Amino acid sequence: MMMMEEETTIMAAISTLRPSQLSDLSYSIFSLSFHHRRRLFHLLSSPCLFFLTLHRLHTLSLPQKTLLIARHLPFSLHHLTRHFQPPPPRLLNRSTTINHRDLDAVLLLLFLCEAYHDNPEALERPHAEWRQVLTSICSNNTLKITGIIGIFDGAALIPYIEMVTRCKRLVGIMGCGGKEGKEVAASPEAVVSLPAVEVIGGGVECVICKEEMREGREVCKLPCQHLFHWMCILPWLKKRNTCIYYINY
Repeated sequence: MMMMEEETTIMAAISTLRPSQLSDLSYSIFSLSFHHRRRLFHLLSSPCLFFLTLHRLHTLSLPQKTLLIARHLPFSLHHLTRHFQPPPPRLLNRSTTINHRDLDAVLLLLFLCEAYHDNPEALERPHAEWRQVLTSICSNNTLKITGIIGIFDGAALIPYIEMVTRCKRLVGIMGCGGKEGKEVAASPEAVVSLPAVEVIGGGVECVICKEEMREGREVCKLPCQHLFHWMCILPWLKKRNTCIYYINY
């Protein structure tokens, strides 16, 4: 898998750490990942808690979801940035704490996005079946991560870096400071900078027109890596600065 620019930047920064710092970072990230994974399993194992959290996500506006992820980002980045520039003690508690209700919501939101990106068909089932489907996906992912960590202790950093960059990408895509409840169009500069990529292999559906993107055709690639026909996505971006994939969560 090709690394994104943000992931490359973080890896380059980590490579400058001393062995003792890298070991400490790996341990703290492993502990954080274990805590989040355990919290997610707790959420998925409780039908009541799962559907209450899912209902909350459905009732949140897009700016509120963006704010939820934006609050989670400093909490996660703290484990990395403290090795380069430790924050003042008076700012530590204020910027690195998140309550359980918000943590459940942001973990489920990010996991839904991850599951949809990796296996869109899984979430085409009725909502009543989502908990069972997501539990299976979470279990499989945990086994993969555990296997990697068993081979290389520093590999705990890989899922962490992917999560941090995913948060940053989602915040960038889903909100640009517009007022809550008000749709904000993508800026002309952002639209012009979107890359055109060639479809390889075919079989990819444009979720707007529901037609297949033919092999060899140039399509639009958003920062979240989702592909669309240019004629389909441009009218959407004139009204919203978000990816259509994240609207319904």
